[in-house]
Amino acid sequence: LPGVQVEVWGRAEIEEAGMGAFAGVARGTHEEPRLIAIRYEPPDVAGPPLGFVGKAVTFDTGGISLKPGSKMSEMKFDMSGGAAVLEATGAVARLGLPVRLITVIGATENLPSGHALKPGDILRAKTGTTIEVINTDAEGRLVLADCLAHAVELGAERLVDMATLTGAIVTTFGSTYAGLFGSDDDWCAEVEAAGARAGELVWRLPFHDEYADAIKGKYADIANAVEDRKASSITAAEFLK
Repeated sequence: LPGVQVEVWGRAEIEEAGMGAFAGVARGTHEEPRLIAIRYEPPDVAGPPLGFVGKAVTFDTGGISLKPGSKMSEMKFDMSGGAAVLEATGAVARLGLPVRLITVIGATENLPSGHALKPGDILRAKTGTTIEVINTDAEGRLVLADCLAHAVELGAERLVDMATLTGAIVTTFGSTYAGLFGSDDDWCAEVEAAGARAGELVWRLPFHDEYADAIKGKYADIANAVEDRKASSITAAEFLK
């Protein structure tokens, strides 16, 4: 498509870029992880570059923190966030919308193996933040953390992150609403209004210092999960924040 450039990295480039969180998740699989960066820049368009970031865990067993076997076959859909931002980018380009767009997708499996991430491991993300792994099934936020940092490094100034924190959100809202988290009120209002127009209803949930305290690490800056499972979706969002 005109104005679209694509760059794809493999395991070596991901590790060399200091993406220790993403690389940590990818350690358990023989399949090559992929960091996919897509840039759409139509001519004569100004304004802040928009960033789309999508989770694309192509199969999620939960890693060493293995999921129950029931419905594990559906975990091939853990790449839905990545699929959504990929197709959204294609739609933006096909429509020729007057927007500068940077899309970053982190694609990997999350498997248990002799090389896999273990609870108790410490990772260093691209930002330099150290992460204590409490649960290897909280892997999507590890991938997304480095993808968000990469999108910012590429120049994105407004970010929309499509995650699949499905279990916790479905427990909260059922299938009617999706959860919305954000640190910019005006930007959240735009996303909420766009969702209402499209029939994709979202409901904003809160941040709070107490939720941020819940993910403070004992041996690292932050932890990738809370063991008591309270406010699971909110603490996941605090992790990405």
